[in-house]
Amino acid sequence: MKNYLEINKKSWNNRTSVHLESEFYDVKSFLEGKSSLNSIELELLGNVEGKSILHLQCHFGQDTISLSRLGAKSVGVDLSDKAIEAARNLAEKDNSDARFICSDIYDLSNHLNEKFDIVFTSYGTIGWLPDLDKWAKVVSYFLKPQGKFVIVEFHPLVWMFDDDFQRIEYTYFKSEAIETVESTYTENAEEKDEFVSWNHGLGEVINSLISNSLEINSLDEYDYSPYNCFNKTEEFEAGKFRIKHLENKIPMVYSISATKI
Repeated sequence: MKNYLEINKKSWNNRTSVHLESEFYDVKSFLEGKSSLNSIELELLGNVEGKSILHLQCHFGQDTISLSRLGAKSVGVDLSDKAIEAARNLAEKDNSDARFICSDIYDLSNHLNEKFDIVFTSYGTIGWLPDLDKWAKVVSYFLKPQGKFVIVEFHPLVWMFDDDFQRIEYTYFKSEAIETVESTYTENAEEKDEFVSWNHGLGEVINSLISNSLEINSLDEYDYSPYNCFNKTEEFEAGKFRIKHLENKIPMVYSISATKI
């Protein structure tokens, strides 16, 4: 297998500068007080005031900072050094006490020695990881007893399709690594980058958590995405996007809430 960490870190470093200038991430409105969090994760997280939160694969930190605005003591982690640099700059501009660490998720215990009330990850994260058992071990390791884990993620069914949702191109189940060259999902995309990713079915996700001392409290599926990051979409309600020709016939996002036991 190619060095996926090196390839993906380089590509996400390239994406970060594009994303900072995009309407998709709208940094200007964010710094004026707009939250980057969606209703799905806010309902699952509940009242986070005074809670310690570890945010895995945080990109350049908007959600991590949004959590700190709600009163949480938040720490964001990401593989991309450019994203972490941008996150720290954004936190400084926002007068946020959110902290950021540049690390591969699997190596995080060598960079962080804390336990958290909540571990959180969302939207396009676990597909960059080859081994979900190792990932779930990281989640469990950093949670306090009875701590909460929340994931909101794009549904694995979405990743089976080609870019235009016309045909099934990939397997639902994890198999070999998927090597692609693609533009980023923001509206100002120009250059293409190489990536390595993996599909992970719901059974794999859930069983990895159960096997690592996490009790599943809820599993929900949603027939929309809160982000307009796919081709052939329509906004059928404010902030809710579907693949136009597939209407509400497929799940696009799922969420899991679990407790460390």
